[in-house]
Amino acid sequence: MVFIRKKQEQLLQLYSKVRFSLLLLNLEEYYFEQHTAHHIQISFDKNRFQSVSEKLYMECKAEMVTPLVTNPGHVCITDNNLYFQPLNEYPKPVVQITLQDVHHIYKRRHGLMPLGLEVFCTEDDLCSDIYLKFYDSQDRDDLYFYIATYLEHHVTECTVESYTLQQRGHLSNYQYLLHLNNLADYSCNDLSQYPMFPWIISNYCSSELDLSNPGNFRDLSKPLGALNKENLERLLTHYQEMPEPKFMYGSHYSSPGYVLFYLVRIAPEYVLCLQNGRFDNADRMLNSIAETWKNCLDGATDFKELIPEFYGDDVSFLVNSLKLDLGKRQGGQMVDDVELPPWARSPEDFLQKSKDALESNDVSEHLHEWIDLIFGYTKGSEAVGAHNVFRPLTYEGGIDLNSIEDPDEKVAMLTQILEFGQTPKQLFVTPHPRRITPKFKSFSQTSSHNASIADSPGEESFEDLTEESKTLAWNNITKLQLHEQHKIHKEAITGIAVSCNGSSVFTASQDSTLKMFSKQSKMLQRIISFSNMALSSCSLLSEDATFISSSWDNNVYFYSIAFGRLQDTLMGHDDAVSKICWHDNRLYSASWDSTVKVWSSVPAEMTGTKRHQFDILAELEHDVSVDTININAASTLLVSGTKEGTVHIWDLTTATVLHQFPCHSTVCDTAFSPDSRHVLSTGEDGCLNVIDVQTGMLISSMTSDEPQRCFIWDGNTVLSGSQSGELLVWDLLRGKITERIQGHAGAVTCIWMNEQCSSIITGGEDRQIMFWKLQY
Repeated sequence: MVFIRKKQEQLLQLYSKVRFSLLLLNLEEYYFEQHTAHHIQISFDKNRFQSVSEKLYMECKAEMVTPLVTNPGHVCITDNNLYFQPLNEYPKPVVQITLQDVHHIYKRRHGLMPLGLEVFCTEDDLCSDIYLKFYDSQDRDDLYFYIATYLEHHVTECTVESYTLQQRGHLSNYQYLLHLNNLADYSCNDLSQYPMFPWIISNYCSSELDLSNPGNFRDLSKPLGALNKENLERLLTHYQEMPEPKFMYGSHYSSPGYVLFYLVRIAPEYVLCLQNGRFDNADRMLNSIAETWKNCLDGATDFKELIPEFYGDDVSFLVNSLKLDLGKRQGGQMVDDVELPPWARSPEDFLQKSKDALESNDVSEHLHEWIDLIFGYTKGSEAVGAHNVFRPLTYEGGIDLNSIEDPDEKVAMLTQILEFGQTPKQLFVTPHPRRITPKFKSFSQTSSHNASIADSPGEESFEDLTEESKTLAWNNITKLQLHEQHKIHKEAITGIAVSCNGSSVFTASQDSTLKMFSKQSKMLQRIISFSNMALSSCSLLSEDATFISSSWDNNVYFYSIAFGRLQDTLMGHDDAVSKICWHDNRLYSASWDSTVKVWSSVPAEMTGTKRHQFDILAELEHDVSVDTININAASTLLVSGTKEGTVHIWDLTTATVLHQFPCHSTVCDTAFSPDSRHVLSTGEDGCLNVIDVQTGMLISSMTSDEPQRCFIWDGNTVLSGSQSGELLVWDLLRGKITERIQGHAGAVTCIWMNEQCSSIITGGEDRQIMFWKLQY
């Protein structure tokens, strides 16, 4: 079984040794016991450390979350290990995890509050090694920080690329749904937020199942309660007559009771715990797949979706292999194995056909509609029209538990949240893109869902791993604080470059000067002027030996830092040079003469006397002035933005345009994502647009009330400089601005970030450079 098996042995041990009265406690009493345990003043036993030389970083009270049970205790982290010591010493006196074994960590929502942290020591994102729930979100964040800084690599929790991988067929539907469940804080350790999958097949009566017939599939654009027209009319009538706050469904599509309804044959101990030591009435058990589907379709209170096990490989949840006495039905038959549809020859055949259905073309073309209902935009303002409104208590932010002072009322409210079900947090605020074309016919030939579907060389990995320092920095980008600022120019600053050791900052300006500023002495070291017109951009060559700058006088200037003199001048355009980039001894220059030129350069020797040699390799023609360009990391792609608002994506290996996309009034800035899969552009119209490089399709668009003149991004989060001088932090996945940071007195015109993403410098129309630091 996909989720429970990994923990079943230790949890059976837990339930066999803990006092049996636990099974007889009602859930309200038990949760009161759990959520008041943190008042017990007991510290972590330091004698449990693996080594006397371990250095303690932090210690706090927490609870270990397992299905239905949160076990109170103390968590402790050192320079080598993460420890949890449960107060009742179960499942063992101390749970110890070596930090070097940790692969991934995820912040989690527990009880609709940001208090959870899940730690994984394998590449399997389904079953974690420990799930901790804290009493204070700051404790959770601090522990997350300590673990994250230890890791060399860490999975980015949210990424704008993930749905495009599924869209293009690089992820199976199964993988993608697991990924979305993970992002929405659904975990196999939390039965109130257990991963959820949709009902796919609607035909459970025929002897054969034809997956090429659309009539055999459920309508994924509607919630379960809206599939039956008569049932929907009853629900709507009740909804219209209901006082505020209104809701359409009195029960949820996922809850601990529903999960255990499916898992009773392999997790009977959880059912006994939830139902006061007894199994449910035999006629309310999972007896028949067809019967369960009919109840969901026609019933007035049953709207439960499925769980991942229905699309996995383990049939044990369908078979009563433990020979449990689950009771006798009204008709006299004993509850045993689950009755399968006629078209399923065996439990294995049932799961295989269910998997085939999930990966079928019909489902691939409509799965985005179900995603909109569960994780997407039809949970927000569109929910009423989509008949997708549930009890307010199920939504994040529906109630503030911290504002409830009465402990009895607080426990009662928390119990309702945990028992009734929790709506996944909203991952998308715009309609999810439809899958373009699947790259496979069926998943039937693959035994594991964890393998990628595509077999082509260079396929994208499901997990987009980045260096931990970068991930940590971008996760905390909203905590950016101004460190110092200096007014060093007479006009707007147009470019920033920093020496490799970070000691010197070079700036170009519309006042036609290049200036060299010392971060240590906080003084200007050099003022250089080699043009009578504005400088438009700048860059440092390797080893900090040469500084290059473009100018409105149509030239590109090369300045020798070591010898303090102009080294070379490239007269390469017929109008102002608007932007330059330097990659692997190649110069890329954009100009108002409607061209982008690619130059091969042999750099000057350190003597400062030999001049650069330039050969033009390509000339990329445009219809109008080119205002900005950017190169991808591999120097194989170039993106350009024009005065009339068109973004061009070029293949540099063939010097041909791949896509042209008119998306702004005028393009201000544009750049590739770190993995080169997407291009982000900003314009005078205030829009931020994300374009898929392979298809040329617009996959995301957001607007602000003013132009965003420049930006940096990690593929998921954007830090942009606005016309008013603010720095804006954008969450692309959620489609909103998450932070506004006061900055310059005029427009932010350029922005620089170091390789570790820990230091940021901005330049503006107010003639200042500002140094920013991240405060974790």
